Amino acid sequence: MFLDNRQVAMDSVLEALADSLDYFQDNFERLRPALRDRLKPLYEERGKAMRELQNLSKEHLDILPRDADVERDDYLWLWSRIKSFVGNDSQVLLGELLEQERVLMQALGTAFTHPLPDALEPALERCWKNCRALIRELNAQHKR
Repeated sequence: MFLDNRQVAMDSVLEALADSLDYFQDNFERLRPALRDRLKPLYEERGKAMRELQNLSKEHLDILPRDADVERDDYLWLWSRIKSFVGNDSQVLLGELLEQERVLMQALGTAFTHPLPDALEPALERCWKNCRALIRELNAQHKR
């Protein structure tokens, strides 16, 4: 079965959400304790939003949830660790987390250009706001 453009857009959002959460969880111990405490509630909120969007997408768009891309995740983790040997580990990780947010924002932006069922709009808007909050926090931490 082929996916239409709306389904592809939502599938990309779901994949970006899963990748973002997975990357955060994989690198949780690398974060400074204070930063962990600041980011954890935002990622917990993201997890709830992802599960809601998965359910809504299944119900309204007939698409099944996707898991994070394990190969991509392994590559990003390895690349991040290599960069940490020549740079500040914390700054490298913040940059990688910001890149995850850029990918998610791009996917959300694409999804918003398609006529989606009304039930998905509020959940997508909450994801957008969560993403913006994470970007603000990561940028503030990156400057320190």
